[in-house]
Amino acid sequence: MDFINLLTLASDSVLAVSVAGLVFVAGGFIALIGINVFEKMRGRPFGRPLRQLILTDADLPSVLVQIPVFNEPETVVGALRCASALDWPRDRLHVQLLDDSTDEASVAAAARVVGEMRDRGFHVHHLRRSDRSGYKAGALAVGLAQSTAPYVAILDVDFRPPSNWLRKVMPALIADPRASFIQSRCEFANAGSNWLTRAQGLMLDAHYVLEQATRYRAGWLFQFNGTAGVWRRAAIEAAGGWSSDSLCEDLDLTVRAELAGWRGLFAMEPAVPGLVPDQVRHWRVQQRRWSNGFVQVARKLMKQVWESDWPLRRKISAMPLILVQTFYPCAAVAIGSMSASILLRQGDAAAYAPVIGMIAALIAVVAVGMTLTPYLVLRRGSASRYLATLASLTPLMIFVSLSNAPSILKTVFGGEDTWTRTPKSVALPAASEPSARI
Repeated sequence: MDFINLLTLASDSVLAVSVAGLVFVAGGFIALIGINVFEKMRGRPFGRPLRQLILTDADLPSVLVQIPVFNEPETVVGALRCASALDWPRDRLHVQLLDDSTDEASVAAAARVVGEMRDRGFHVHHLRRSDRSGYKAGALAVGLAQSTAPYVAILDVDFRPPSNWLRKVMPALIADPRASFIQSRCEFANAGSNWLTRAQGLMLDAHYVLEQATRYRAGWLFQFNGTAGVWRRAAIEAAGGWSSDSLCEDLDLTVRAELAGWRGLFAMEPAVPGLVPDQVRHWRVQQRRWSNGFVQVARKLMKQVWESDWPLRRKISAMPLILVQTFYPCAAVAIGSMSASILLRQGDAAAYAPVIGMIAALIAVVAVGMTLTPYLVLRRGSASRYLATLASLTPLMIFVSLSNAPSILKTVFGGEDTWTRTPKSVALPAASEPSARI
């Protein structure tokens, strides 16, 4: 066998492994699509509706609202005012602004609104740290140590829950003593700003409406998304508290809480509006952080999941979630190895037509199957807008796969990364103003 044939064989082998990874990720989504189809055929969803309690004001527990912030003067004022507008007994609503900011604008704006809230009788603490050790997880842990509240609501600084949010979700969390958290569906107020935000809106609607909700109904592992959720303090403590050894502290805590015997809840309504990045370079930063964080969680907890007493079906169903970000390096490696193989065959792509056809079919099934139902259920717009947005997903995912693959592969082999805030340049309306829909 000559050198060219050896190179071709090696390239084909790499292609086969990377395509197998893509099939694995696609299989997880196809399983979710299949569950939804089956639910529609049987006429009712799996699982049970969220349990609710009828609570009087006297029954309502103390809730700590934590708002992590780092150099975000354009959103911190609205976040604090939105927290003060939450419909909850004032003596049992405690707000912490976890401020790691280094710019004077953010600090000054926050201090002014905190002072106003205190003058109005709110329990609000402007907690500043001298360093960013542990990043968001570190800030959340420091804040939690300074409170005794049994429930902790976490809101990123660009999210604006409706005033009735706690009234709607807390009864379900209180009613289930084994529930670790309740995650609310998120909407995105700037999702109609440009083609990139529309693409993100389509993908995130699929994530919440089809992926998160279906995993919850099926009794599978699903993640806390880092914002728009309320945690039971006892579950955080049982899981070992917040950990900063992953860039995805939310997924990390979710898995550890599940391993400790807790389970999450998911609420479709009321939705909590936030923001998505409106520039490609900012979105790329966000995707890189998420991808590297998922890899770190997989390295840390995969063994514990397989050694746990979970039923085998639960372990298997958890894998597509924990390993979902392998899509990006697998896609990048598949593109590179296929291109190399075709060049080594003097440009003859005929041998790879079946592989290309299979990948194209998987992309079509997953893209349409995951996004069409949420688009229709949430009444996001016209058919032409849906098709145009759908068409933008494939090139966008190829771009981020190729641009972020080196960083992700570095993390796979033990490299470390730093937590980088995702810039978001559009300000949300204040709590008293209606939020725009996608």
